[in-house]
Amino acid sequence: MATGDLMSRARSGDGEAFRELTEPYRRELQVHCYRMLGSFQDAEDVLQDTLLAAWQGFAGFEGRASLRTWLYRIATNRCLNARRSAGRRQAKEWDVPNVEPPEPTRLGEVVWLEPIPDALLEGVIDAPLGPEARYEQRESISLAFVTALQILPPRQLAVLILRDVLGFHANEVADMLDSSVESVKGALKRARAGLQHRRPTSDDREQSPASDLLSEDAIVAAFVRAWECADVDALVALLTDDVFISMPPMPFEYQGRDVVARFCTGIFRAGRRFDLVPTRANGQPAFGAYLRGPNGTSHGTGLYVLTLTGDRICAMTRFENSVLPSFGLPRSLPIR
Repeated sequence: MATGDLMSRARSGDGEAFRELTEPYRRELQVHCYRMLGSFQDAEDVLQDTLLAAWQGFAGFEGRASLRTWLYRIATNRCLNARRSAGRRQAKEWDVPNVEPPEPTRLGEVVWLEPIPDALLEGVIDAPLGPEARYEQRESISLAFVTALQILPPRQLAVLILRDVLGFHANEVADMLDSSVESVKGALKRARAGLQHRRPTSDDREQSPASDLLSEDAIVAAFVRAWECADVDALVALLTDDVFISMPPMPFEYQGRDVVARFCTGIFRAGRRFDLVPTRANGQPAFGAYLRGPNGTSHGTGLYVLTLTGDRICAMTRFENSVLPSFGLPRSLPIR
């Protein structure tokens, strides 16, 4: 059906026409909300709110901007409202039974961080970008990037994503945010400086082997063997000197091979053994972790996401087992 006919039907209250018009943008809007909020669940909630607001206000859509731009305007402002609310997830105490963790290197700020399944990124991270985009789509969904975004003030965050990730022009962003072009340019300059302060430059690390599947597969296979065998020495051999572990919503963070080795030793102590089930999150290799129990069942304890650089693991992020269903993973499984 012609777009003009769908527009007319949607303006007159035809829900099916509205869904047909907006469905092509649904997934990219979800990823946009995720970048803004750092939480998969929060992003899903705001996406639903965005589509409801668009449906309720569609009669007033005059077409001066594209439908995609109009939807991004609504989604961005809904995300800004969510960022300003007091309902963000709070930090949790250490809750791993029978494990006494080492003293953390520091306490993390972004305790609401959640992973997003790669299955929801298909067709989004490889989509064409606007002419103003600075970041590769795969880089812009990585956990390190999404975490760094969360530290920025909300308006700077919105401007940086709209300009440098999605490639909207400054005048488009100004219109989305009811602001001036000069204000957008100033916010972008501050956001870039803030992000650069939080993230290593590309020269600080070797390029991740994400494009070299054989290299990535070899590292991942070695990690699985070491983790399932509780072989701390083999595990440590896979890590960079400055390897980093975080575990939102617990704020504990560890940096450096020695302290990470002590952390992993504590996890494996007292005969704790795990089975790992592979998946992918944020464009990175990930695993559902299942603790083997005495009754022939392994119980899901969380999701681990690896960050690779060169031929080593430079970061590992552990999430709670509540995220497993989002990845199609069960809460428990039979011991192999």
